[in-house]
Amino acid sequence: MEYHRLIKELIEAKKKSTIKLLQRLVQEDSVRGNESKAQAIVIEKCRKLGLELDIWEVEEEEVKDHPFYRCDRDHFKGNPNVVGVLKGSGGGRSLLLNGHIDVVPEGEREGWTYDPYSGVIQDGKLYGRGSTDMKGGSVALLLALEVIKELNVPLKGDIIFESVIEEESGGTGTLAALLRGYKADAAIIPEPTNMKLFPKQQGSMWFRIKVKGKPAHGGTRYEGVNAIDKAYTVIHALQHLESSRNGKVEDPLYSSIPIPLPINIGRIESGKWPSSVPDLAVIEGRVGVGPWETMPEVEKEVEAVISNLNKVDPWFEHHPVEIEWFGGRWQPGDLPCDHELVKSLSHYMKQVLRTTPIVEASPWGTDGGILSKGGDIPVIVFGPGTTEVAHDKDEYIELDRIYQTAEILSLFILDWCNKKK
Repeated sequence: MEYHRLIKELIEAKKKSTIKLLQRLVQEDSVRGNESKAQAIVIEKCRKLGLELDIWEVEEEEVKDHPFYRCDRDHFKGNPNVVGVLKGSGGGRSLLLNGHIDVVPEGEREGWTYDPYSGVIQDGKLYGRGSTDMKGGSVALLLALEVIKELNVPLKGDIIFESVIEEESGGTGTLAALLRGYKADAAIIPEPTNMKLFPKQQGSMWFRIKVKGKPAHGGTRYEGVNAIDKAYTVIHALQHLESSRNGKVEDPLYSSIPIPLPINIGRIESGKWPSSVPDLAVIEGRVGVGPWETMPEVEKEVEAVISNLNKVDPWFEHHPVEIEWFGGRWQPGDLPCDHELVKSLSHYMKQVLRTTPIVEASPWGTDGGILSKGGDIPVIVFGPGTTEVAHDKDEYIELDRIYQTAEILSLFILDWCNKKK
């Protein structure tokens, strides 16, 4: 109880500096390929905390032969991975704290109430792209580490803090760190979970589908076959597959999620001229993969639907649709709910939040599957961000949740890292 009181006092004293750190991070536009300035802020903070730093630029040679590597990025130069280690005295359990620095693009700025990189604070919420996904989570990790350092309590196990690039496009940063040797007895990823625990994570894969038509003049469009019209047929088939796949989901952790395994159409491109019938439509999207599934199984299921389109429309008999699996790929994760990591974190959540924590499955992919399947590390996703506003306009995070997360993690670290390995 004495440690808990001290932790609360330290967090209270650090609220202003914590907000300032998060504002600085959100004000950096760390979209894909532009992560370096935000990483510099993280490096500065890690140095102040006295962590042993490892800063390196990922080389494709490091990761290209690993089966989990899927990335369409040309290079990673100038945008480093950052790992900071707080060494324990030995004999205790280690803990990996994994956060990503990259953010998705802000989209059309007209729809934002505040500039997407402003870091404006209103009514206890800090607004801006990346505030909830997941710079707020990373700041909570750093606050917990700062508290642990200032408590000056000896730890037996190591704490490994990671600020990785490229999570939003498939997890190359985390994969590179894993292959560099950073493993632990458990890992926590503070993605935006609304303060819930996600021991299971949905995986996902990106696909590209090419639909063929027949060109013609727009004035005599009946002489052609519009690839956009045929793309509707493909999309309807995918929607039917989505419905069928989700009708088979029985895992109770998905009971409150409307679509546990979504098939999302994220991009469509077709046509070069308004007065021409387009002869090609390109559909890009992602398909969700359940923790109980493998990537090849889901690939075959989607490909079977595509190959049977000729039974829906005879056009596809002689003009088959092409499918390509490209770009981002997130491995699913599956940690049993009775695992000690879940029980221990739940205990401290209940102590801080004074309510029984909600345990669900993640509705989206994370880097957790890379760590669990690639490194045999027990992983749980738990963070302060707001699930509903991730990737949305007016993204925000509730500041109080950052402090609560740091409080929970500080208590958990003192327990976990001082238990025998």
